[in-house]
Amino acid sequence: MMRKVLTIILLLIASLTCGAQVISREVPQDMRTIFFCIVSSAENSSLDFKAQYAFIKDIGDGRGYTAGVIGFTSGTGDMLEVVKRYLALKPIDNPLAKYLPALEKVNGTASHKGLGKKFVNAWRLAARDTEMFLAQDSVLNVMYYNPALYYAEKDGLSTLGAFIDYDALVVHGPGDDEDSFGGIRQSALASSRPPSQGGNETEWLAAFLAARTVIMKKEAAHSDLSRIIAQQKFISENNWQMILPMQWEMYGDRFELRRKE
Repeated sequence: MMRKVLTIILLLIASLTCGAQVISREVPQDMRTIFFCIVSSAENSSLDFKAQYAFIKDIGDGRGYTAGVIGFTSGTGDMLEVVKRYLALKPIDNPLAKYLPALEKVNGTASHKGLGKKFVNAWRLAARDTEMFLAQDSVLNVMYYNPALYYAEKDGLSTLGAFIDYDALVVHGPGDDEDSFGGIRQSALASSRPPSQGGNETEWLAAFLAARTVIMKKEAAHSDLSRIIAQQKFISENNWQMILPMQWEMYGDRFELRRKE
């Protein structure tokens, strides 16, 4: 009997040890790389963001297909912009060209009409092209990365503040309605001031994340607040320049970025 109990205990310990395994990666001390890795941990449970350009799946969040390095979606318009940019860069023998009309029709919905498995395969094929990498980066820069840097500078924020803006832009989009980045920022302004207006960055980011939490809880797909909790952890550590190493948890997984020498 005692041997059986010990066996069970050992199996439980082994199970807990496996669950506590850390997904780790060495990267340069580079702001863009760090931003992309942390977002990839949330979007794809991976730190290898370069492997995500070919990713495509309907994750059941009401936005149709989610695809690419930051999760462009067929239902919100940014996937459509990626395909348009890809076509501009590669107008001949483009595997996604024939799906442009369907993407225009499903924009704003969760529909797969005119897309389906053949579109999924075509996206993965396209991701072998340098032009597809450039197209995704181009749209990402215009819609998310550059606006994050703009607002971080406008508000007098640190590198960490810029990342928090970037992640919010990726998830909620750059619009001005209450559910988008602009609306979240306006809600934060109602209760706090950014450093550029004489405020304290810790208090400002706390107000911003509180406003964002309200929006996250409105959608079942975002009810897990791992992204918010990870960012609150970074703030509590006063790691304003996001100096490596960094550790965090995301949707039950543990991650670590270490500095590549």
